Amino acid sequence: MTALLVEAVWLNDIELCSLDELAEFSGLSQAELADLVAIGAIEPDHSAAPAYVFRAQTIVLARTARRLRDDFELDTHGVAMALNLLEKIHALEARLAAMDAKLPHMN
Repeated sequence: MTALLVEAVWLNDIELCSLDELAEFSGLSQAELADLVAIGAIEPDHSAAPAYVFRAQTIVLARTARRLRDDFELDTHGVAMALNLLEKIHALEARLAAMDAKLPHMN
């Protein structure tokens, strides 16, 4: 029998995490995260101290960035572009769902 270790992180709008924690939970290095911040693909919480502090929800975005990097062997700029395109796709899907909800549906 093999034991399976599962790590869970509770994400919400209020909690913040440090650059160290974001690196630990995402699998990206601090340098990669700093590059993604510099490019604008990942945004730190601007209401916090001068050091990089992120909303806990950023962990999801950073994990997606790591998967994109690993699966498609992308550099930082490629990851940033892919994240931007994914964001646009999610926004378009949300608009489509909202428009679809306004249409009368017949059974």
